[in-house]
Amino acid sequence: MRWRAVKASRVISALLRTGWQIKRERGSHRILGKAGWPDYVFAFHEREEIGPRMLARIAKHTGLSPDDI
Repeated sequence: MRWRAVKASRVISALLRTGWQIKRERGSHRILGKAGWPDYVFAFHEREEIGPRMLARIAKHTGLSPDDI
């Protein structure tokens, strides 16, 4: 599967749909937690565009797939 650039708001929505929960929030930094995974810091503004490389990196840490978005 290939990643394509998307807005951060779509990525955070996809993470929440796949079982991640926001533990803490401060500004644009959100600490996300999910059972069986280490916490992940999502540090993007809602309207910010996230490119394919960064999406692949997020997927590596969260288990997100292109089909989830």
